[in-house]
Amino acid sequence: MTTMREILSPAAQWVRDGRVFAIATVVAVSGSAPRPVGASMIVSDAGVFGNVSGGCVEGAVYERCLEAIDSGAVSVDSFGYSDGEGLAAGLTCGGAVEVLVRPVPPGSAAAAQLALLAERDAAGIPTRFRLVTSGALRGTGVVEHGTADASGADAAPHADAIVVEVGARPRLIVVGAVEFAVALARLGQAMGQRVSVVDPREVFANADRFPGAEVVVDWPDRYLAGERLDAATAICVLSHDPRLDVPALRVALGSPADYVGAMGSRRTHDDRLRRLRDAGVGDAELARLRSPIGLDLGGVCADETALSILAEIVADRRGGSGARLSGLAGPIHAAGRGGAVSAVRPPVGAAVCAPIAADVAASAVVPSAVVP
Repeated sequence: MTTMREILSPAAQWVRDGRVFAIATVVAVSGSAPRPVGASMIVSDAGVFGNVSGGCVEGAVYERCLEAIDSGAVSVDSFGYSDGEGLAAGLTCGGAVEVLVRPVPPGSAAAAQLALLAERDAAGIPTRFRLVTSGALRGTGVVEHGTADASGADAAPHADAIVVEVGARPRLIVVGAVEFAVALARLGQAMGQRVSVVDPREVFANADRFPGAEVVVDWPDRYLAGERLDAATAICVLSHDPRLDVPALRVALGSPADYVGAMGSRRTHDDRLRRLRDAGVGDAELARLRSPIGLDLGGVCADETALSILAEIVADRRGGSGARLSGLAGPIHAAGRGGAVSAVRPPVGAAVCAPIAADVAASAVVPSAVVP
């Protein structure tokens, strides 16, 4: 999913290059909108990164970004329903979004804020960005760490604003440097996760097999016991060896990690449960274990198995059912699902078939988008 996080690295590079560009950010959603509050796109003469609608209104937003680069002006546009006739700029999904476009000239506060956001994200520091969407300070923002640290233009404390939280990157810890782990580590990194692979066998646990991942040669239980595991951590035990599996799972199931899964057949699972009970793991902790790991995709190769595992992790974190969308009723882009948007402003307004420039009316409700 493209959110503000995914544009931070290229934006920071443009800042270092002294390039002028514009950034478009979703500041309100209504109905079945394809992108959450905080989703962003950047545009310069070097190209485009990110998206704000999954393709529905990108062309119109791109033009607004070019106008912002030329004029230096901030704008807010509403995009609503379009049936596609005449290639009107609108959302075919029936929802509505508001997009704020602001220029980012070299040396500006906006440039410094994006560079700081990128720096903190790379360092794994959770950060909040408050973007003012109306009034005299529209388009200005504040970068916050905790409640005390801020950088950039001051935002009025009661101004209409969105708050985008760029949390620490989700972490994927893979126990067992087996072939399935190679595929899982690769796909996990492609999804923006910080991947660690731990195995006591150096011949398997090496950087050549797991490029880009943290590779740890150690006993998994000892490694996990020394790590700071939290609700953004998924632990996948793939080793298929009770000497590694059981001690690692005992630590993992007693931790705050939000997902713990283990590979193996149902017979292996039953044997593993017996061993874990013998090791003192209680029923409440065992109920957290996803085993056999993954969703039923019918996959046979390592890549397909990795896909099924990550699909289950995403479904657990986002509150998804794992069922076919074609067999479900209701909107597929429901606001607030999975914690992506914890609050949104009142509906954008009547559906339209073309962008309508509009200042957003002041509101006491502050949307908050969590960047996964």
